[in-house]
Amino acid sequence: MAWKFELVAGPFEGPAGGVIWDPNGGRVLLSVIDEGRLLWVDHRNKEVTEFRRYANRVNGLALGPGGEIFGAQEGGRRLVQFTPDGRTVAVDALLDGKYHNQPSDLVIDRNNRIYFTDPRHPIIPFGPAIFPFLDHCSVLRLYRNDRRAWVAERMTFDTVNPRAVLLSPDQKTLYVADGGPSPAERRELRAYPIRDDGTLDHPIVLHTFGSDHRGPHRGIEGMCLDRNGDLIAVGGWQRSGPGPLVHRFAPSGALIETHAIPADLPNKCCVAGAALDMIYVSTGGGQLLRAVMTS
Repeated sequence: MAWKFELVAGPFEGPAGGVIWDPNGGRVLLSVIDEGRLLWVDHRNKEVTEFRRYANRVNGLALGPGGEIFGAQEGGRRLVQFTPDGRTVAVDALLDGKYHNQPSDLVIDRNNRIYFTDPRHPIIPFGPAIFPFLDHCSVLRLYRNDRRAWVAERMTFDTVNPRAVLLSPDQKTLYVADGGPSPAERRELRAYPIRDDGTLDHPIVLHTFGSDHRGPHRGIEGMCLDRNGDLIAVGGWQRSGPGPLVHRFAPSGALIETHAIPADLPNKCCVAGAALDMIYVSTGGGQLLRAVMTS
């Protein structure tokens, strides 16, 4: 059965980014990237209220284990935490003495370690170009040391353009969507087992996206977990391939189902509702869509 999507909010100026479900407030938090705003959208009546402005091109959003709100700030080349008292606190560290690239997505484990994708973006960051980009685009991780200072470490050494990250329910596997829609890049969904020492084992490729006479297919840009622990992933575009889609993958990589999204360039997603039976999807056209998920 096809999922019936409805427009909940937008279109806004420029793309809509991260979207996360607040189970205590019955609402979702949405990032409107170019407008530099974070917006609360009521789950019941679709009312939109502003949470933050001047967010400096935040794309991905994530909740910490205690309900803390974190964002991947593409424009500022850093991660940030949005505190309840209205502050925006930098969550950042140098990687081997160098500034990283432009974080786009993130996920936080039970130990408050932050995994994030660190690609480069076509839109240059704010401020003077004093610090060069890294010579790689990887998944990085931030953790606090004994002095509570943030430390950055590189997790992947085989990614070329990581787009999205997600942890399995038992947090023993890191899912990574790698590759942009370029003929030079492979677009893959990978599963990296997390070793006991915290490093990543060799990945298993769960799914690969191809190309046709119109060009390369756009891969996955956003992921979340459904209530059964399956992966919900959004991607695709109208330019080539089967179009904008939401995929449901089993943890093994088996493709359970796909559903067409009635808007181009799906970006991020979250599962929502008291029964976790709805999905919200943000798009590159600045829309926020939702649908009831059926099996």
